[in-house]
Formats: sequence, C-alpha cells, structure tokens
Amino acid sequence: MVIIDYIPAMDTLRNVLDIALVFGLVYVVLKLLRGTRAVPTALGMVLLALLYWLSIRQELATLEFVLRSAVLYIGVAIIVLFQTEIRQALIYFGNRFRLPSRRVPGRLGETIYDEIILAVTTLSSEKIGALIVIERGVGLKNLVDAGVQLDARLSYDLLVTIFHPTTPLHDGAVVIQEEKIAAASVFLPLTKNPSVSRDLGTRHRAAIGVTEGSDAISIVVSEETGAVSFVESGEMRRNLDSSQLKNLLLTAMDFRLPDSGQFKSSDSRGVTKEADLGRTE
Repeated sequence: MVIIDYIPAMDTLRNVLDIALVFGLVYVVLKLLRGTRAVPTALGMVLLALLYWLSIRQELATLEFVLRSAVLYIGVAIIVLFQTEIRQALIYFGNRFRLPSRRVPGRLGETIYDEIILAVTTLSSEKIGALIVIERGVGLKNLVDAGVQLDARLSYDLLVTIFHPTTPLHDGAVVIQEEKIAAASVFLPLTKNPSVSRDLGTRHRAAIGVTEGSDAISIVVSEETGAVSFVESGEMRRNLDSSQLKNLLLTAMDFRLPDSGQFKSSDSRGVTKEADLGRTE
C-alpha cells in the first residue's frame, strides 16, 4: 500500500518539476527577446503557423503545399534570423550555471576602476571621444586579434593618451582584459537592433553591438557633447555623471570598494588625482 501511494506522488512531483522548468525556460526566452528585433519576426512566424493551420482546416491545397514545403527550412531560418538572440541566450545560461571558482572572470583590482573612471571623467571634460570595452566571462580574443595588440598595464595616463586625437590609436575601441589594455584601435560590430535611436553615431552603435554578442560591458564618451554612456546587454544608459558611472560599473563587475566617497590614483609623475564619485551602498 505504501508503494502504491509512493509512485503516484513521485509522478506528481515529476510533472510539477517538468511544468516549472518549461515555464522558467519560456519566461527567460521571452525576457531576452523583449525589446529586440526578434519580437516582430517571431510574430510573423506565428502568423504563418496560423495560416498553415487555416489552410488545413479549409482544405486550401495549394497554400498548404507551399507552407508545408517551407517548414522543411524553418530550422535554418530560425538560426539565421535569431543568431544574435540565440548567442545571447546561451551566454545568459552559461553565466548563470558557471561552476564556482575563486576568481570571478572579468573582475578587476580596486585601483583599476579608479583609473578607468578618472580617465573617462577627463576625456568627458575635454570632449574627446572614447570607447572602452571591458571583458567579463566571454572572451574577446577575436576582437583583440583584429586590433593593435598592446598587452599593457592599464593606467589613467595610457587611456587618456590612446584616445587623444593626435595619436594613431585614437580611432576605435580599447579592450580591457584582466587589468590590462589588451588592444587598441579595435573595430567592433555595430548593433542591428532597429529600435536603437537614429541620433546615436557609429561609436555608440558599436558599444551596443559588442554587448549584444557577448557579456562584455562598454563605456562611451561622446565626441560632440562629452556625455558619458554605459552599455550592458545591449541596453544603454546615457548622460551619466561619475557617481552613476561608478555604481553601474561596480555593479556590473560584481565588485564593491570600501565605504569611501573618493577615488584616488597617482599618475606617472606621482601626482595624486582625486574625483568625488559618491558611495556604493
């Protein structure tokens, strides 16, 4: 009698788990697709499916034949149309289920954040365009190999010098890997999201594009206005001050500094630079 009661209970638990997993998977997929170009494409495919169902119900032989033949290529069409979204979904699941380790991939040392934010603040005040990409869990070796490889220790002076309009490396992006500037003058793929504002130029579109194809984050300084923007997972936050940028950067990198209101660093001449960047709660 106990065995008889035990088996239905296990079946019920298995069914509940099955439904919960499917619900969670559908929820994550819909969340990733929200606000992307995949939404109207998916709706179009749903309409085609309804049209196929209608052709069967109403015995429309010609239409049914055409749609049935198209079904053979639906798998290839999905991969081609949703390659960006599929890549983002795989990266999302990979990051969520990564095995724990002592070192979080992409996490930088405390002073590195100081140097980045101070450099961005200086470039913004002088209206010098800049694009900084920070690698996290997904490697950016393909982008680094296509740029001018430096493998240099990251510093305030080096970042500001690279993006100065008189230097050969100012055009393109800087890629940061593990506390080093891996490459400069890197050209990034542009976003293909049709919902992106037409007011955004090539630099901002490249900053969005690189975060759509990886889990990297990017920081942009507008050459026209000096406005600072932060991009993560294809979403851009614009017109940030140094405090807001700091909070977004540290949150994205899962790093917390001591409870201090100032970042401090010294340049190559030993002169201390300070910037009031607020506090991370």
